Amino acid sequence: MKYNAKGKGIVVLQDGTVFHGLSAGIVGTSTGEICFNTGMTGYQEIYTDPSYFGQIMVCATAHIGNYGIEDNEIESDNVKISGLICKKFSDVYSRPMADGSLQNYFEVNKIVAITDVDSRAMVRQIRDKGAMNVIISSEEFDVEVLKSKLAKVPSMQGLELSSKVATSEAYFEGDENADYKIAVLDFGTKKNIIRCLTERGAYVKVFPMSASSAEILAWKPDGIMLSNGPGDPSAMTESIERIKQLLVPNIPVFGICLGHQLLSLANGLKTVKMHNGHRGINHPVKNLETGKGEVTSQNHGFVVDRKSAEESDLVEITHVHLNDDTVAGIKMKAQPAFSVQYHPEASPGPHDSRYLFDNFNEIIAENKK
Repeated sequence: MKYNAKGKGIVVLQDGTVFHGLSAGIVGTSTGEICFNTGMTGYQEIYTDPSYFGQIMVCATAHIGNYGIEDNEIESDNVKISGLICKKFSDVYSRPMADGSLQNYFEVNKIVAITDVDSRAMVRQIRDKGAMNVIISSEEFDVEVLKSKLAKVPSMQGLELSSKVATSEAYFEGDENADYKIAVLDFGTKKNIIRCLTERGAYVKVFPMSASSAEILAWKPDGIMLSNGPGDPSAMTESIERIKQLLVPNIPVFGICLGHQLLSLANGLKTVKMHNGHRGINHPVKNLETGKGEVTSQNHGFVVDRKSAEESDLVEITHVHLNDDTVAGIKMKAQPAFSVQYHPEASPGPHDSRYLFDNFNEIIAENKK
């Protein structure tokens, strides 16, 4: 197998740890919060997920790029990660249906990648010391210069990023003659969330995150979806207030990932930054209402504080993450609103949780009666 190797590459972590490797993608320098994903496949969907905006990805699996790029396997219009670190990066691919190489895809999207790095050691570093900022470069190799640039990068905590990836204009998906309408409040939605709604017979209007509650309600939706997205939910005070207003008419609400956190904050719960987050397509979750387990796709660095959820009079916990007992889902006690911390649309990933879209449909149908 041939690997792209334009030249040297370097990785400098906020704690001072340095890794050396080779260059892939474009020659340049990039910064962001480092994170790792445990998924063995689905790198294209992961890299185009808007929730990863502002983050540099470490892939735990060894081989990246080996099955190329397929134009339809995207979750947004372009690559959203700030950079990539991996063990082996292939600029050739074996999949007949592929439309091109990952190397060319990164060149078009202007993404810096560093390969031939000990990714297992890097994952252990993040696991043990927690999330931190990082700088990667294939053009500057003076560690002190890189540390100086890294010191100017803001922390993910307190950072609002959804406005950088969400739509600026409303748009429609699905059949306008469908039986019901769903308004999606876009904080950085994945395409497959919208697809899962339209496949179940919904006419969808995707609203900018700046849309007022009055504007959204004037469309007379039968349900409201709060999408995923990047950044610190506690920094999104205007969105939290808007969701509070959207809860007043008792319209069914479904939140995913960031949308889950914002629904929780709108109900007076708290969110906290995690040590290193949950990112992968193999995370176990238990549904407390059915007792069943689900293998889920997850991507988040913040989580709803469990104590605040347990003490709440407004919500109850419906799902928990089985690795660390963090809150993975809630529902409101007196209103038709619920949310999950993971991705039931799961692209990439398992389909164990697709039933949540069916539940949303059922709640909408009951509410319309």
